Amino acid sequence: MRVFVTGASGHIASAVVPELIEAGHEVVGLARSDVSAAAVKALGAEVRRGDLDDLDGLREAAAESDAVVHLAFDHDAIPAGKFADAVAADLAVVRTFGDALAGTGKTLIGVGFTHTGDPRRDAAIDANPRSAVGRAINDLTERGVRTVLVAIPPVTHSTRDRAGFIPILIRIARDTGVSGYVGDGTNRWPAGHTLDVGRLYRLALEKAPAGSQLYAAAEEGITVREIAETIGRHLNVPAVSIPAEQAADHFTGFPFITLDITMPNADTRRLLGWEPVHPGLIADLDDGHYFAND
Repeated sequence: MRVFVTGASGHIASAVVPELIEAGHEVVGLARSDVSAAAVKALGAEVRRGDLDDLDGLREAAAESDAVVHLAFDHDAIPAGKFADAVAADLAVVRTFGDALAGTGKTLIGVGFTHTGDPRRDAAIDANPRSAVGRAINDLTERGVRTVLVAIPPVTHSTRDRAGFIPILIRIARDTGVSGYVGDGTNRWPAGHTLDVGRLYRLALEKAPAGSQLYAAAEEGITVREIAETIGRHLNVPAVSIPAEQAADHFTGFPFITLDITMPNADTRRLLGWEPVHPGLIADLDDGHYFAND
């Protein structure tokens, strides 16, 4: 297949693009700068210059492809207080892809969740403004697009992770002298190794039925307290509970510290034959690469 990938120079794509190419697919990666273009080329993909604001260019790229893997998102907007603006821009991109692919049966793989029927989990999904994008992608199934939603774990870890949840918590722990969690720290974050996530995307492209919801977490949920304690041990700082009323100040720019969600993966494993083989989160932290700058 000819696959157009947005966010092609990013963390997740660093595993997805080589996985697709190794399987024999032709990959075209979107790049908005010379640096991004060089990174995409180094992965072995063809470079298409442009950005997410160029909707005409995105429409053309999608129409020329057999599948679109949409990984790009303006994550920098979150700490800047412009999360809603980033979601609105992402919705415009998804609708553009939908218009280009409608009625073709071609594939659009996006990031997101559908409702599960579990009120607690669905409330957590709806609390994330990006849930609107997931719904928009899922709705395209009725317009003749083979849509697949991949729920990427909030902790996607590996030596390639430079700006995710774990590097942020480590930075905050270094800056404050404590490795914090909120309350009793029993809220859970799903986790998956970058390379396992990359393989799931390849299997999704090749095997997932239209309208599929896939969960890319190898570990359904790890308590934030365990994560904080592991970070504290490596940094030689105490792991402490931060009162809820102080959390916004302590975890400045990181509104996800109280996120509590799990990602059961049994159905995804059965559907795709996906078996994660890389280290789990705590083992990856204990490997030490996250703390190599100490």
